[in-house]
Amino acid sequence: MTRTVQAVQIRQHGGPEELQLVDVQVGEPGPGQVRIRHHAIGLNFIDVYHRTGLYPLHMPATIGMEGAGVIEAVGEGVTHLAVGDRAAYAANPPGSYSQARVMPAMNVCKLPDAISFETGAAMMLKGLTAQYLLKKTLPVQGLQAGDHVLFHAAAGGVGLIACQWARVLGLQLIATAGSDEKCRLALDNGAAHAINYRTEDFAARVKDITGGKGVKVVYDSVGKDTWDKSLDCLRPFGLMASFGNASGPVPPFAPGMLGAKGSLYVTRQTLFTHISSREATQAMADDLFDVVASGQVKIHIAQRYALADVQQAHRDLEARKTTGSTILTLP
Repeated sequence: MTRTVQAVQIRQHGGPEELQLVDVQVGEPGPGQVRIRHHAIGLNFIDVYHRTGLYPLHMPATIGMEGAGVIEAVGEGVTHLAVGDRAAYAANPPGSYSQARVMPAMNVCKLPDAISFETGAAMMLKGLTAQYLLKKTLPVQGLQAGDHVLFHAAAGGVGLIACQWARVLGLQLIATAGSDEKCRLALDNGAAHAINYRTEDFAARVKDITGGKGVKVVYDSVGKDTWDKSLDCLRPFGLMASFGNASGPVPPFAPGMLGAKGSLYVTRQTLFTHISSREATQAMADDLFDVVASGQVKIHIAQRYALADVQQAHRDLEARKTTGSTILTLP
């Protein structure tokens, strides 16, 4: 049995104007799949990468990597979910910009009753990203309470979660953001220090804050614009952890420079490597659910757009007009 639902598709890579609300057919789940009816959908910068073609997709494509809703049907072999369960996910393939979809069940998790659909949709991709960064993407010397780390774009969805979680872990998180208002937001959410990179030299400030030592790790989703100075913020044997390209991809560089700057390490991380199994996904989600349900980490939904207004949501995201998490709402 199939039914018609609304979804946002692109027919070619390009600007926000390529995002079109269309009718699509949704059928029954096959083995290892579920059908989920969305109550809220998460907006993320990876959606922009898919739309522009930085991460190419086959056309036509429904985009979106994150959502929350109710399980409507369960395919053969799926044992961790049942019809009627509240659920949330961050998952491949893209397709969350829709009223309902059939998708692989592996990365779909039961959503605790204490967490709303909107919060679930706003936190899965961003919260699981913060989890693997602070818990798994570690410098060779490890991280201990009191250590300094540098986190770029700290007033965004991932950043505000990371500020709070770092405080829980006892880390001294140095936040960067593009305005004084965003810096205050990072400080209010647990950052130990905040630097407006538009008005200050963040590398010089990091050296001042750390007494000239530098930080053990830089977490960077900005890419091209922050890369070179970020390397100068690291102490010897420090880790440059790239996990995004908001300003554009990092240009090629000579590995020899890492030696000259202090025998540095560089890694390019993606969430989907970390959630490549059902067990890993659930363990990370449980950690996230626990820290959110306890109140230690609060999910800030600062913007809501109707699914039909998705073009404006993308414009605002790319123009750095958003803070915290953004969701798309359904009628």
